[in-house]
Amino acid sequence: MLRQFFKSFGHAVRGIIIVFKEEQSFRVQVLAAFIVLALMFVFPLNIVEKSILILLIIIVLALEMLNSVLERFIDVFKPRVHEYIKDIKDIAAGAVFISSLGSFLIGIIIFYPHVYILIKDSIGL
Repeated sequence: MLRQFFKSFGHAVRGIIIVFKEEQSFRVQVLAAFIVLALMFVFPLNIVEKSILILLIIIVLALEMLNSVLERFIDVFKPRVHEYIKDIKDIAAGAVFISSLGSFLIGIIIFYPHVYILIKDSIGL
């Protein structure tokens, strides 16, 4: 049972590595996630703000991975290209974009007061 767990864990890690190596957008999102995580230690965020940011990071990265799965699955059927294939890929990419944009806006809402205070204090207002 424990052996099966570690085997499954290994498959999951391998999947993350594959997406990281092959998908530039995933690498950019991972970089953004590390920046947000670093800022969480710089600014005095409360537990709810931290939880929201972590949840948003998870959502964006998981959606990007699902988008990659969908694209790969559809590409298997490329010889029989259907008119909806482009639409399906674009819709999946749109879902990732919406989650990324929403996460960015929520990040601004959470970090803005802290950045404002930092700037205000540094210029002596």
